[in-house]
Amino acid sequence: MCCGSPATIIQHAAVPPQQKKDMNHSVLIALASNHSQEQYLREAQQRLTQILSVSRFTPSLWTAPVNSIRPDQYLNMLAYAETDMSFDDLNATLKHIESDMGRTQEERLQGIVRIDLDIMRYDDQRHHLKDWERDYIKKLL
Repeated sequence: MCCGSPATIIQHAAVPPQQKKDMNHSVLIALASNHSQEQYLREAQQRLTQILSVSRFTPSLWTAPVNSIRPDQYLNMLAYAETDMSFDDLNATLKHIESDMGRTQEERLQGIVRIDLDIMRYDDQRHHLKDWERDYIKKLL
């Protein structure tokens, strides 16, 4: 594991197998990294599997940076999953994972993205609407 202990994830540390069948919110999570990309996407996959009932991860896709001050390519993927968390709890948990994996405001200002986890869809509600128009999202869907 690259970036800290998954045990530090807030109250949703693991989903016991018997509870996975009780999940009631369908979610689509976008994963992206432009720094040690493969390492950070692997770590994020492991962490998401611990807090969500992940049905599948898409293959990863290399993309050129969009609106970034750095030339580093991004590695992107999507996760299809279910959760019993509210939107706000899930979003807070994803931001905690980002922070726990080393994402800082200082690096963000430098254009370094160790990991970015965004809720693209929560049940039937789309989020990050501009991202839905990006070619890499369309390809990964």
